[in-house]
Amino acid sequence: MSKHYSRRDFIKTTGMSAAALAALRHLPGYSETEKRPNIIFFIADDMRPEMFNFLPQGKGKNLTPNLDRLAREGVIMRNQYVVSPVCTPSRYNCLTGRYASRARNKAFTDFTAKQQGQTVIQWNSYLAEGEDTLARRMQRAGYKTGMVGKNHVVEVTDLYRFPSYDLDARQPEVEAKLVENAAQIKAQVKKAGFDYAESLYQDNPDFIGLTEVAVQNLDWIAQGGVDFIEQNKDEPFFLYFATTVPHGPTEAERSWNANPLITANGYLDEPLDVLPPRHTLPERIAAAGITEKDKENILWLDDTLGALIAKVEEHGLDDNTIIFFFNDHGQEAKGTVYQGGVYNPSVIWRKGGFACGSECETQVSNIDFAPTILDFVGAGYGSDAFDGKSFIGSLAGKKVASENSLYFELGFARGVLKGDWKYIAVRYPDYAQNMSLEDRRKVLDKYNEGRRFRRMVLVNEDDPSLPYSHLEVIPGGGHAEHETYGKKPGYFDLDQLYNLAEDPQELTNLAKRSDYAERLTGMKKEMQKHLDKLPGKFVL
Repeated sequence: MSKHYSRRDFIKTTGMSAAALAALRHLPGYSETEKRPNIIFFIADDMRPEMFNFLPQGKGKNLTPNLDRLAREGVIMRNQYVVSPVCTPSRYNCLTGRYASRARNKAFTDFTAKQQGQTVIQWNSYLAEGEDTLARRMQRAGYKTGMVGKNHVVEVTDLYRFPSYDLDARQPEVEAKLVENAAQIKAQVKKAGFDYAESLYQDNPDFIGLTEVAVQNLDWIAQGGVDFIEQNKDEPFFLYFATTVPHGPTEAERSWNANPLITANGYLDEPLDVLPPRHTLPERIAAAGITEKDKENILWLDDTLGALIAKVEEHGLDDNTIIFFFNDHGQEAKGTVYQGGVYNPSVIWRKGGFACGSECETQVSNIDFAPTILDFVGAGYGSDAFDGKSFIGSLAGKKVASENSLYFELGFARGVLKGDWKYIAVRYPDYAQNMSLEDRRKVLDKYNEGRRFRRMVLVNEDDPSLPYSHLEVIPGGGHAEHETYGKKPGYFDLDQLYNLAEDPQELTNLAKRSDYAERLTGMKKEMQKHLDKLPGKFVL
């Protein structure tokens, strides 16, 4: 499709709603005759609040000039939420605009069948082949699409599993298996609607299967993103760019100070020069007067963002590019639907900013990204295409009055937020509630065996009698949710009610108090409205 294909031309051929078009026309610098905007969706992995200078917890603690620029010149979405706060379903939410309980991949549906029909959202809600993703919709809108970095959302089955973590990645037969796996990942990502798929990690580095290559390489990921922009600078493009940082491994020798030749596909012939030299990371941090320790990976991530911005500016595309900066989920209560897991401010940038100003207070969810992006590019979609709703009107400065609630789902927990009130329900299938101590021991041993194979720290090795977490039927919980497991006073209560205005840390469960019975009933009804629209059984 020609680079001269304008918004006006495109809108004529789509079903874009009148409301979306009206909101689009209110955005600064909007013109129906200019080219449609390029979209970069930058998604980081496991950032914590103290890693953001624009949040109170991190103010002045980080050297992140590029992210700071986006926050300063764009808009901070102060009331951004995530539906399912672990990496796979969060990515599914972003790339479909739908709840992960709607996933159709066989691993998810088979697992649901074993849960007596209750959908259980973990790292299992992958994009099934043929699913209508945001990338596919962008392709139909005439965009070139690319995925770079961490996948962990497009289903790839039957990857070769190395029999030992100690194999030499330079041995021809081992290198061949790495290359075969990489080719299979790339092929499946392309089937999900991406024209371009490079520098891909199927999961985090520890899951590649070899100790030698289980290191971070943001230089390699950045090169993939820069190359995509270079190759598609003359056409509208959509780049989904996912870092593996700051998720572990975080130790210097396996992250910013690792061998720069090592990638998920094996060894490079020579180092890349797309980012500032790695040895300058601690030097620049010290020169900036940053006294916080272990900030190199965050600066490294920011350099990666800077490389994309620089490439956009090099080709004069900054006047017509929108950048979303999103962290996959909150990290303070990962693996739960507590606020520390689901509350997750984001940044959206465009040159000249947005009519709403530097901050937007509209309550939005990550299922809202897909329809918002499609509205930005003038692509129509059906009224039932998404669970999410476009917030382009809010960015255009329109007042949004809504009494709608936000819904959360993860593992064996569900949550609903309406106004200042939050309700959480935890329900386990009968088999889990009635599991014998012997069977609980088998579950725990199997979980620990997998962690030993990957040389990971064990969470609970000896006590099969411990309660499950909200996320997994594992006695004592798994690693992802371990920071929160049992830490909240009401954690093990099956029904939890919180007044966030008075109790933002969710420390006082009001569900058992008779004077809040009416409020509890009302919040259950609010949750039921969401459950009635979704597949699977979840009995309140």
